[in-house]
Amino acid sequence: MDLDVFITAHSAEWDRLETLLGRKRRLTGAEADELVALYQRTTTHLSLLLSSAPDPALTSRLTSLVARARSTVTGARKASWRDTARFFTTAFPAAVYRLRHWWIPTAILSTAVAALLGWWIAAHPEVQAAIGAPEDLRDMTRPGGQYETYYSSHPAASFAAQVWTNNAQAVALCLVLGAFAGLPVLWVLFQNMLNLGVGIGLMSSAGRLDTFLGLILPHGLLELTAVFVAAGIGLRLGWTLIDPGPRTRRTALAEEGRSALGVAIGLAAVLFISGALEGFVTPSGLPTWARIGIGLAVELAFLLYVYVLGGRAVRAGATGDVDLADREAALPTAA
Repeated sequence: MDLDVFITAHSAEWDRLETLLGRKRRLTGAEADELVALYQRTTTHLSLLLSSAPDPALTSRLTSLVARARSTVTGARKASWRDTARFFTTAFPAAVYRLRHWWIPTAILSTAVAALLGWWIAAHPEVQAAIGAPEDLRDMTRPGGQYETYYSSHPAASFAAQVWTNNAQAVALCLVLGAFAGLPVLWVLFQNMLNLGVGIGLMSSAGRLDTFLGLILPHGLLELTAVFVAAGIGLRLGWTLIDPGPRTRRTALAEEGRSALGVAIGLAAVLFISGALEGFVTPSGLPTWARIGIGLAVELAFLLYVYVLGGRAVRAGATGDVDLADREAALPTAA
């Protein structure tokens, strides 16, 4: 392709499209038809340019023109409360349900790792000695010690906000780091399971495992489920780099990335609930059975939410990705 001839032949059309896009007043019917026709032609021009004679400056101009024209032709849609409701009743549960084959095994294996670490620490005094001095460990595990007072050491509202922030950061790390082949996700997950295993092992060695479980389960069931979902989806995102399937790697990453972003927003709401449980239910004066019962009820409600609403949405064709009309226009490619 002779780039100078190409520009001379079509620059008038691009200038005219830019003029129409810059109009402040409403376009007439004829002008609107002309804009659509010019948008289609410019899209074809961009495709030819990309395949034959890529020029950075011209490519940038035509890409901008095509994007602006598409926005004008298709129209901008404002978000509404209906979009929010649709997200929480369709998109978010669909994404979590669709990727259940990633986060459920992640949850099972991670729980097993935490249990094994707890058993190893409880059965080996030398490991406990490596964790801390005997007097420090006793201060942590005794009745009224640090493990118990941790949940009531701050006002409930501020503690819940702090917990929500910390957990949201862990979830965000799992989702973001998934783009790096998923390997950093395994490290973040192991750190969480190590902390849990240490608590299990130390409290078990002190004969107070029941107390520890009574403190961790009311909020921990939902909190850990959110972490497992984030880790599983982060690993899926990493696997997309290795095996994008029938899609191109770029398309696959874009689709899975948008879905992961939606999951991150949904999990922020889930972690808000678990933070409220940790701030108000765990340190409350309720009997242990009542606190654990509340945690179990909330966990079951979340799982039913995912399997009922998410399963129904997936069977209807939802994937957790944004609507087609809201996706970024793909650059045209030549056949």
